[in-house]
Amino acid sequence: MKNHTIITIKPLGFQWETSDPFLFCVHHEDFYPKANNEMGPDASLEGRNIGQDFEIKDGWRMYHGDRVPGFPQHPHRGFETITIVRKGMVDHADSLGAFGRYGSGDVQWMTAGSGIQHSEMFPLLDKHENNTTELFQIWLNLPAVSKLAKPNYTMFWRENIPIIQNASNSNNKVEITVIAGHVEGIDAPMPPPDSWAADPQNEVLILTINMDANASWIIPQAKPGLNRTLYFFDGESIMCDKQKVLSSHGIDLMSDKSVNIENGKSKSSLLLLQGKPISEPVVQYGPFVMNTKAEIQQTFEDYRKTEFGGWPWKRNDPVNKSNEGRFAKYANGTNEIPKD
Repeated sequence: MKNHTIITIKPLGFQWETSDPFLFCVHHEDFYPKANNEMGPDASLEGRNIGQDFEIKDGWRMYHGDRVPGFPQHPHRGFETITIVRKGMVDHADSLGAFGRYGSGDVQWMTAGSGIQHSEMFPLLDKHENNTTELFQIWLNLPAVSKLAKPNYTMFWRENIPIIQNASNSNNKVEITVIAGHVEGIDAPMPPPDSWAADPQNEVLILTINMDANASWIIPQAKPGLNRTLYFFDGESIMCDKQKVLSSHGIDLMSDKSVNIENGKSKSSLLLLQGKPISEPVVQYGPFVMNTKAEIQQTFEDYRKTEFGGWPWKRNDPVNKSNEGRFAKYANGTNEIPKD
């Protein structure tokens, strides 16, 4: 019998395919060794393509870092980054003078808008045990009217992100973290004001879903015409409306139908992305996403002239002190320290 809720099932690569209004999603998971005195891996970097290390060697990558793993100074314009950190820490610094440290359940939502430079480094803090970093970075497009919005970032500290427990049709636990949108009567924290997700009519939904063995959950029905994808990235198998799906696959779903997810015999983790498409032309050149080639050319000219505020830091890969806790210092001078 034909399944009327599943549109397509596709294998996941390093960069996951997304649909409008999303541009990009990547799942980073690295099992780093003990830390050295510079918050990098206490291991030889020989044999790695330093500055472009995306091949997993010994279970981890340096990415663009040469001392600390991560992504040193780089620019963005025309979209938003949503960084969901499941394990480990991220040190943020940007061209507006803001900086901070977040991780272990925190989410950073950054509106690049008219242009910003930032760095995202993964400091290793434990000198005695191995260090694991696991995070998602999601790129959410901005509509033309908001492409040149004022850049900023917002922290969703883990203490303030709602988690729905035992949302299951069985006795086995399902844990749903509500990062964007509304589900089962629960609202996520408010997105930045210029975000496509800030308008409830766009029904942007970002959920992480952890399921015990043999647990089940029904993804609620939404309005028609939304793009909805379920990413099954950790586990063995699930039944998606009676169709078996193996791990490391993405499932494009009809948005106007509820979908029953039944987990298999091992714990599973999934990510759900949903939203109304912006339905505008997308012209992307690396870290710049605009609507026309002329706008991309203007972006390069603006960046050459202004460097999106320049770079106020001594290093391209600044990190905070190893004993620093989670915090955010914003461009307006305000500070946030979450309550553990």
